[in-house]
Amino acid sequence: MSTKKRLLLNNTGRRVWVWFLLCVLIFVYFNNSSLFVQSGSGKPKLLAHRGLAQTFDMEGVTNETCTAERIHPPEHPYLENTIPSMRAAFAAGADVVELDVHLTADDQFAVFHDWTLDCRTEGTGVTRDYTMAKLKQLDVGYGYTADGGKTFPFRGKGVALMPSLDEVLSTFPDRSFLIHVKSEDPEEGVKLAKRLSALPQEHRKRLSVYGGDQPIKTLHRHLPDVRVMSRETMKDCLIPYIGVGWTGVVPSACEQTQLHIPEKIAPWLWGWPDRFMERMDRVDTRVILVAGSGGFSEGFDTGEDLNRIPSGYSGWIWTNRIDRIAPRVKGEGDSD
Repeated sequence: MSTKKRLLLNNTGRRVWVWFLLCVLIFVYFNNSSLFVQSGSGKPKLLAHRGLAQTFDMEGVTNETCTAERIHPPEHPYLENTIPSMRAAFAAGADVVELDVHLTADDQFAVFHDWTLDCRTEGTGVTRDYTMAKLKQLDVGYGYTADGGKTFPFRGKGVALMPSLDEVLSTFPDRSFLIHVKSEDPEEGVKLAKRLSALPQEHRKRLSVYGGDQPIKTLHRHLPDVRVMSRETMKDCLIPYIGVGWTGVVPSACEQTQLHIPEKIAPWLWGWPDRFMERMDRVDTRVILVAGSGGFSEGFDTGEDLNRIPSGYSGWIWTNRIDRIAPRVKGEGDSD
């Protein structure tokens, strides 16, 4: 073969590859662009973290930090994870309330955030050391202070306010909750599944559960109709999606689940925001956008935070200040 023909073939081959790659790039762009997807016409749905709660200084906070000892000067009388705080959150405009549960000595689920009782209450140890009746005797407002321990504005006001999960669900039978299982005990998932299985199916549809890999795995095995999320379920969905999502394929692990997406990661997902949301809606998966990089309790808590949410976004957003955010998102007329 002459040199001229060889060069001609090489050039032709290169042109074919260039056109092929160009076509792939065009396909990827248009298949994941939000330009041709109808933007959400609604408003974000609001998840109130721990109900209407006292806020605190976030600097240097870890899972071991006693946040009750560093609250901001109180702006309202509510304490997190109590029925009054949940009622106030729903009244303010929350679409769903997040709450935390721990197992008790008599196999009930206490609604309480911390691993130990020492920070917020006058008690010591963990909830598993006590029956639900004993936990009711504690003051969940005992340890709150905004001035380094000079005053305790909620001391004496939180007696009998720690509810059981059964109390919460019976008090708000028509409301939606996100239940946080704080432990890594797989048996806790079994016991929670047993509790939730006693509810009517329509009630269970309004609930979702997240937490440690092991309890979530066992709960989902026993109660597959409840939407769940854990670190493992997130990885099972998003890692394959990053690999094949550009094609429009949604991995089966993403179906009928829940995703908590940090806003700094969201733009790197294929099709974010509208195309991604359309795909997740199609497989009945709930997407909750959390602020920042998804660190400790980061939420959309100010007007400036809301300005970062994509225009037309009608998924869920996580907030620690439902009292401030709901009027801005839903308008003053929708705040109750």
